[in-house]
Amino acid sequence: MKIEKLLIANRGEIAIRIMRSAQEMGIKTVAVFSTADEKSRHVLAADEAYWIGEAPSSESYLKGDLIIETAKKAGAQAIHPGYGFLSENAVFAKSVSDAGLIFIGPSHESILAMGDKLRSKETARKSNVPMVPGSKGAINSVEEALEVSKITGFPLLIKASAGGGGKGMRVVTKAEDLEDEMQMAMREAQSAFGDATVFIERYVQNPKHIEIQIIGDQHGNVVHLFERDCSIQRRHQKVVEEAPSGILTPEVREAMGRDAVNLAKSCGYFSTGTVEFILDKNLEYYFLEMNTRLQVEHPVTELITGLDLVKEQIRIAQGEELSAHVKEAKMRGHAIEIRICAEDPLNQFSPDVGVLNHFEGPKGPGIRLDSGYETGDEIPIYYDPLMAKLIVFDQDRKSAIKRMSRAIQRFDLRGVANTLGFCDWVMNHPDFQDGWFDTHFINNKFDPSHLSQKINEQEQKAVAIASLFFQDKSIIIPVQNMDSQVQSKNNWKKRLKVG
Repeated sequence: MKIEKLLIANRGEIAIRIMRSAQEMGIKTVAVFSTADEKSRHVLAADEAYWIGEAPSSESYLKGDLIIETAKKAGAQAIHPGYGFLSENAVFAKSVSDAGLIFIGPSHESILAMGDKLRSKETARKSNVPMVPGSKGAINSVEEALEVSKITGFPLLIKASAGGGGKGMRVVTKAEDLEDEMQMAMREAQSAFGDATVFIERYVQNPKHIEIQIIGDQHGNVVHLFERDCSIQRRHQKVVEEAPSGILTPEVREAMGRDAVNLAKSCGYFSTGTVEFILDKNLEYYFLEMNTRLQVEHPVTELITGLDLVKEQIRIAQGEELSAHVKEAKMRGHAIEIRICAEDPLNQFSPDVGVLNHFEGPKGPGIRLDSGYETGDEIPIYYDPLMAKLIVFDQDRKSAIKRMSRAIQRFDLRGVANTLGFCDWVMNHPDFQDGWFDTHFINNKFDPSHLSQKINEQEQKAVAIASLFFQDKSIIIPVQNMDSQVQSKNNWKKRLKVG
């Protein structure tokens, strides 16, 4: 079925990024928005936009039935969930199909099979994918946990079966702490996901987080598009991603890719997806989980392969086979992405809110900016603090790191605390540059005092430059024409249809 109009059930930078690809394919786009997002960029970028509720996501972006009803009202044939919100909700995916619409993503059966960590581990075990030693199912008592600990040893990891983002996850170093940590993990899992189910596995110390991008069509074809290294994380959430990995050998890459493809085929998977692994210092890898959606970090894969993964998702959803361009994709160059979040690295990455007094990204060859905000926008408290993603591409890893550092330094972002300075610190750290860093990099290496010292130096430089301006009256400082900006926004609003 040919898709002529597409509803994007998301917000921010990912909604805009999906719209761009859809519109390039000649597909009209429909945005949905909450009260907090009434003036957001994704609303202005769409061909049509519909209000779906108040600011809390539970009253807007998580209202699957209303989103489906809105899609039908708008005459859309398909819904793209982006990532987060309803993207890995099997019930929503099935409801979309039952309503006669196309869900841009895998089948609800695949989401069920791989979205739950315990089910996905069982599928991986049957597919002979390397597994971290641990429980084969849910752990319901401390006695069971102690029995499993005889297999895993200490330290061990308690993990929630549902969800992600580090919630419901506890590292236990000794037996006497097991009961308390297990209870805390279960309470957190219940609160975050409505499911207190947990399991236990050996805690792999100092691992790297490597994931394989897979893509499949509805005709049984599945290929992988190489790996991404996502080991720079805070609170088990990624901050910096790159493709390819700086340390993977061709042999390990081939083996990981083969296992990821076999796993996807075992559950009849189509659309894009990501199989995640942990990698130890000996380059031994173990299955972690599968994400049945488009990843935040998908742009680095796009840059090293020359593919547009959103366009490929849409083609697959329309029933098309993978093209030769996809099946024969080659890896070239190196790409790095940083997540620009409204967070304060000097205060344990706590979220920040406020108005963006100035937001101007760098431009030039090899630089891509996927953004959900612009100057004058307000960062709301209700949603993920991700504002934008800065991605660079160059001929090799060393050149890409240098390009990213230069790009960060040319990024003018004022009004809220953000992760730009931290990411520049990462680019210039010797451990990052040599590639042998792990998921504990931030905890072990990051000292906020180093970053605050750099900020103070930058402030002193800015004061010195400002004093020169004031001393020389002949220097004219250009001021942006705000009237033209307002008029531009008004022109956009004239095109907006709000239901």
